[in-house]
Amino acid sequence: MSTITTDQGVVHYEVHGRGRPVILLHGWLGSWGLWQETMSFLQNDYRAYALDFWGFGESGKKRESYDIPDFVSLVDQFMDRMGIAQAPLVGHSMGGTVSLAVAIRYPHRVTKVGIIGSPIVGGSLALPLKLAGYTPVAWAVHNMLWALKLGLRAAAPRITNDPRWPDMINQDLDKTTLESFLSSIKSLRKTDLRATLEQIHKPVLGIYGLKDNLVNPNQYKLLEAGVAEPHVQLMEHAGHFPMLDQPRAFMTTLKQFLDE
Repeated sequence: MSTITTDQGVVHYEVHGRGRPVILLHGWLGSWGLWQETMSFLQNDYRAYALDFWGFGESGKKRESYDIPDFVSLVDQFMDRMGIAQAPLVGHSMGGTVSLAVAIRYPHRVTKVGIIGSPIVGGSLALPLKLAGYTPVAWAVHNMLWALKLGLRAAAPRITNDPRWPDMINQDLDKTTLESFLSSIKSLRKTDLRATLEQIHKPVLGIYGLKDNLVNPNQYKLLEAGVAEPHVQLMEHAGHFPMLDQPRAFMTTLKQFLDE
């Protein structure tokens, strides 16, 4: 396990492979672990860095704020500490929203952006995720994580066809705090990048599973309309986790985009 200390807290990350750097960002309630198979797939050509956002995984949890702009700042600080001048950013769900926001705020940091099932507008989130951004709901849910875990396990077949996912998400849930649980999804719900997408002049890959019932996959249309160089891949048999539902197609598509 590797960590760095930033101005605002400890950041845990894992690194794998040799070659050009690429930075992988997880989604809400997740951690770097989602990327393990992708990192192995890329290892011969890329040095893949997968980090945990503040408040998630093994990163620090002594902050008052876990908003999208905080995570944007985290990526900039991480790259600075690691001596990475610029690199592709690849993010799943909330991590993709952060990746786009980094490309807008720190364009010199980014060579390409890959987003997977990511909301460009917070209104695209499914109703349960929107509700989780309200304090009374977040408090109730986070103080009954056992119920949330049971609910996720029951709903898992409608979210992904990978039987490992319930155990993965339950382990990550145990590492969140009420503050990170609430603040991050509340900030994501309020996010709207439509007016600033035109500032991104780098290639952007959008991968969306057509069976996604957590983020409306029609977000790809906003990507196509907003950025200068969109590349969209729709996966018919995938939901919110294409890297789990169609791993070979996902990893091949991602690597081709990075290689171009």
